[in-house]
Amino acid sequence: MISQKARAFLAFWYDFIVGDDWRAAVGVIVALVLTYAISATSIAAWWVLPLAVLVVLPMTLWRVVRHR
Repeated sequence: MISQKARAFLAFWYDFIVGDDWRAAVGVIVALVLTYAISATSIAAWWVLPLAVLVVLPMTLWRVVRHR
């Protein structure tokens, strides 16, 4: 069984990473994996994370504004 301290530690990291929108967390993870995969080739991978910000941030903001 997981101790109370370990459970609290894992809950903190889940809340810190996922936060309010799990879709944004998935978008960041996908962008990081894609950056890693592209960096293994001869193609420059610096552009993936800025592109992910340009896609994920407006999507999350749109969802928040739409629900209010």
